[in-house]
Amino acid sequence: MRIDPLTAADHDAWLPLWQGYLTFYESDLADDVTEATFARLVAGEGMHGAIARDDDGRAIGFVNWLPQPSTWTTGSYCYLEDLFVAPDTRGSGAGRALIAHVREWAEAHGCAQVYWLTQESNATARTLYDKVAKLTGFVHYEIDL
Repeated sequence: MRIDPLTAADHDAWLPLWQGYLTFYESDLADDVTEATFARLVAGEGMHGAIARDDDGRAIGFVNWLPQPSTWTTGSYCYLEDLFVAPDTRGSGAGRALIAHVREWAEAHGCAQVYWLTQESNATARTLYDKVAKLTGFVHYEIDL
C-alpha cells in the first residue's frame, strides 16, 4: 500500500470513494461542491488530501485535513476532516496508514495536535480510533447557516 498527496490526475479514482463516503454519512452534495472540494484539496491552499492505493495501484481510501490556528497553543491544530476506506478493504491497515500520514504531516508542520469527529454509532471506525487516539469526551454542536 502507498499513500500519496492528492493530484488532479487522481480525480476519477477519488470520486467513487468520495461518493461512498457521502453515502455512508447519508449525505448528498451538489456536483459543484464536490468539484470545488476536490480542486481545493489538490491546490493545497489551506486544505490537503491524500489517497491510498493498494499494491495493484487501485485507490482504496482517502484522507482530507486542514491546519487551523488555536487559542490553546502557539502553534496550530490539525483537523482531520474526512477519512474513508473502501468497504472491501477495511481491516487492511489503510485507515491506520492514512491517519499516520496526517499525523506525520502535522508534526512536520508544527501542529500541536491532530483531532477529528465521528458519529457515535460508527463502531467500526471507532475501534481503530480507540487504538490510535484518545477519546476526549467533548460533545459536538453546530449551527447551520
